[in-house]
Amino acid sequence: MHHVGMTVTDLAAAIAFFEELGMELEGKAHMQGEFVDGVIGLDGSRSDIAMMKTPDEKYRIEFSQFQAPQSIDGSSHAPIHALGLRHVAFVVDDLDDTLARLKPHGAEVVRNVETYENMLKTCYVRGPEGILIELCEYFR
Repeated sequence: MHHVGMTVTDLAAAIAFFEELGMELEGKAHMQGEFVDGVIGLDGSRSDIAMMKTPDEKYRIEFSQFQAPQSIDGSSHAPIHALGLRHVAFVVDDLDDTLARLKPHGAEVVRNVETYENMLKTCYVRGPEGILIELCEYFR
């Protein structure tokens, strides 16, 4: 597992709370554009993200605060910009093979499989109960 993603309405408050618990801010970024829209399945999305890590650097939480579209209350089938726990990410050796194995179990790619700067191939998948899973294949 790589990280868990949570959507919040106050990014600074989330960072402060989890720093108090002992997590460290690894980095912050503004996210928008075709790559992001293709992965998360929302056109015209804009968000600020903060990646926080545990002191041993084994576990991470990615917090997202969306400027567009406006966040909504979540449900088990809510889109990625809904408030709360939204996805769990996994690194896989072969994304295409993984998708083929998950398809008989009802997995559906949210929109596209996207490649980022010859570094990774990634997509969001809806799993059981509408759970969002991010799959990432890093190129070696």
